[in-house]
Amino acid sequence: MFAGTPDFAVPALTALIDSVHRPLAVLTQPDRGAGRGRKLRPGPIKQLAMDAGIEVLQPASLRPAGSAAALAELEPDLLITAAYGLLLPKHVLKLPLHGCWNLHASLLPRWRGASPINQAILAGDQETGLSLMQMDAGLDTGPVLLQAATAIDADETAGELHDRLARMGASLMLNGLDQLISGRLPAAIPQNDALATHAPLIDKADARLDWTAAAEQLARQVRAYNPWPVAFGEIAGQPCRVFRARARADLDGRPGELVRGHGRRDRIIVGCGQGALEIFELQAPNRKRLSARDWLNAHPDWVL
Repeated sequence: MFAGTPDFAVPALTALIDSVHRPLAVLTQPDRGAGRGRKLRPGPIKQLAMDAGIEVLQPASLRPAGSAAALAELEPDLLITAAYGLLLPKHVLKLPLHGCWNLHASLLPRWRGASPINQAILAGDQETGLSLMQMDAGLDTGPVLLQAATAIDADETAGELHDRLARMGASLMLNGLDQLISGRLPAAIPQNDALATHAPLIDKADARLDWTAAAEQLARQVRAYNPWPVAFGEIAGQPCRVFRARARADLDGRPGELVRGHGRRDRIIVGCGQGALEIFELQAPNRKRLSARDWLNAHPDWVL
C-alpha cells in the first residue's frame, strides 16, 4: 500500500503504478475545500490513484482501532508513506508483514519534521537528500534503510529543490523495493539522536524580512519560502513580496533603504544589517509579479 497526500508524493506513486510494484490501495487525507466556494476537490494523490483504478482510502484519523479495519482486511505486505500528513499509530505500524517505510526529504537525523527542505536552505546547508526509513512510533526517528544525497544549488528555491527531491525519492523507493524482493536490502541503521535537528511547521510570519539581518540570511529566507509563504517586507516604505534575490557583499546601505550609486538602472538593491540584497523579482500587494527591470519601469522614483 502507498500513503501520500501532496505533490511531493506524486512521482513516487507514479513510479509504483508504472512498475511491477503497483499498490493494491492508496491512503490519502480527506478531500479539502478549494477556491472561493471551498468546493471539495480530490488531492493530487487521490486523483492519480483513481485514474489508475486503484482503491482509495481516506480516513480522517488512524488512531481509533476501527479506522484501520479496512487496511487490515487488505493484508498488505508493506506500507510506504511519502508526505502523508497523518501519524501512523502502533497498531497500524504492525499491520504489514514488512512494517511501514517512510520517504523523508532530508538526510536523517538532520531535519526531522514537517519542513526539512525549507530548513536545509535556511541553515545554509550545502547538501541534503532523501532517507528511506523503517517507521516507528516517533516523528522521523526510525532506523534508516537507504539514503541518497544531493548538493543544494546556490540559487535554488525550496520549490525547485522540492521537485528534484520528489523525483529522487521515487528512484530511491524503487531501489529499496527491488532490494527487499531480491533479499539484498541492508539492515536498517539506527539514527544518532544526538545529531538530530527539528524542522517545524512553517508559519507565514516566518517569512517576514528583517532588514537589520545580514543579506546572506535574507537571501536564504527568500529561497526557503518560495513558493510558500513567500518572503515579504517593506522597501523604502513600500510593502512587497520578494521571490528572487541574491546577497551582495560588495555593497551596503541603511537597512530597508534603496542603495544608490551602484551604476545600474535595472537593479533593485536594498541595504541590510550586513551587505545588501539584490532583488530580481518582486510583487506589490494585489499586483502582478514583476522583474526588477519591469518594476523600475513602473516605479521611476526607484530608479537610482
